[in-house]
Amino acid sequence: MAIEKVKTDKKKSVETIVIPETGKIQPQALDIEKVVLGALMLERDAFSTISEILRPECFYDKKHELIFEAIVDLNLNGRPVDLLTVAEQLKRNGNLKAAGKELYLSELTENVTGATHIEYHAKIIAQKFLSRELIRFSGVVQGKAYDETIDVDELMQEAEGKLFEISQRNIKKEAIQINPVINEAISSIQFAARKKEGLSGLSSGFIDLDKITSGWQKSDLIIIAARPSMGKTAFVLSMAKNMAVNFKTPIALFSLEMSNLQLVTRLMSNVCELPGEKIKSGRLEAYEWEQLDIKVQELYDVPIYVDDTPSLSIFELRTKARRLVREHNVQCVIIDYLQLMNASGMSYGSREQEVSMISRSLKGLAKELNIPIIALSQLNRAVEGRAGAEGKRPQLSDLRESGAIEQDADMVCFIHRPEYYGLKEDSNGRNLTGLAEIIVAKHRNGPIGDLWLSFRNIYIRFENLNESGINREYSSKMNVLPTTSNTQMQPLRSHEDFITQPSDVLAPF
Repeated sequence: MAIEKVKTDKKKSVETIVIPETGKIQPQALDIEKVVLGALMLERDAFSTISEILRPECFYDKKHELIFEAIVDLNLNGRPVDLLTVAEQLKRNGNLKAAGKELYLSELTENVTGATHIEYHAKIIAQKFLSRELIRFSGVVQGKAYDETIDVDELMQEAEGKLFEISQRNIKKEAIQINPVINEAISSIQFAARKKEGLSGLSSGFIDLDKITSGWQKSDLIIIAARPSMGKTAFVLSMAKNMAVNFKTPIALFSLEMSNLQLVTRLMSNVCELPGEKIKSGRLEAYEWEQLDIKVQELYDVPIYVDDTPSLSIFELRTKARRLVREHNVQCVIIDYLQLMNASGMSYGSREQEVSMISRSLKGLAKELNIPIIALSQLNRAVEGRAGAEGKRPQLSDLRESGAIEQDADMVCFIHRPEYYGLKEDSNGRNLTGLAEIIVAKHRNGPIGDLWLSFRNIYIRFENLNESGINREYSSKMNVLPTTSNTQMQPLRSHEDFITQPSDVLAPF
């Protein structure tokens, strides 16, 4: 870029910037910026139309940024916006001279007749700003990429985070009239009525859980939490098997803890009913090899898509989930587990703030893709410090690292296996060996309640109680409202009465 001195008619020398043919000017729309600011000072309600579209930094000209900042201040204080009040606010802010004084404000309103197209014009300014942000962002990344002292992996994480921040700025959804939503709701009711089970969402394959949830609902964020060794991964694998194998529902499973091979090995143990240790060691009897060969056929071509990217970022998840929904019609995303994710390299004051950002983003993604997202979560150690059978049952305050998880989730379920804590029977003398309690502690759009499943540790598998021969008559309890008292549960038969030894022992085909 060169600077030339050009003589005017008055023989005054002025500096003119000459842009080479290869040079480029940053995206801008100065004339439109003037029109928008002029309209804001003429039309009383114009600001409410564009308040969610523009921010002061969206304006390319510094004078325009200061003027819009003054207009924002006036609106926040409930004061009228016109030529005089804007000038007065600029004076209070100490920016009147930098903004061109009263003369420039007057010029802005001279050639504007109204705010008819102000929203359209505001969107142009916002788009130009986003373009400049992308140029600035790419320049920073390019500069750091040349610096050999910077770790490339860290740079990629930082780049993902900043790009995610930029993309979030332009996500807007307009309010719509209620009629089409009513039609959609009626269609959903009709769809549930046509289904044999009467479910409006995706079936988990667990009968009592589906009764409470009516199936996993579209756009819901579901948190499934438990202490380590309670079987969180086993639970979602059993559920994924039910959904994909039994109901042919396409499922995406993002595993941040286990590799794809470990997941599939567990899934094979679940489906083939072979002990996990035997499958890993390969020490199978002849009939077990035959059982493996026959049963594993159920897993071929099922619509389960696994991704074991470690330390997955929110930005990566969004990109991958969108592609899976678009290309494979995935109808449910499962994440194992939430605390192993990161917020795309963005800087936060604490881990709690980062987890809050992750949970909000997961809820936003569920709404955007219109599918249920199921995220596993760890619980803090408070559970271990409480005494007694009731004390070991998890509660919402036990969610680890962030209260935002509880706030953002549409549903929170806990997995509790009393047997893990050495509790072999409850206060009614009911045998709890091999049983897992699923506690629906929060349900934004339905009842809360508790239910029981069978946990067969040898196959790393959760089952409906009747699949293990357990009487389901008193297997669950449901609260229509949190204040509704529960009917006293009658004791189940002894565990040994209904789980016979042959059901847990492999027999030759």
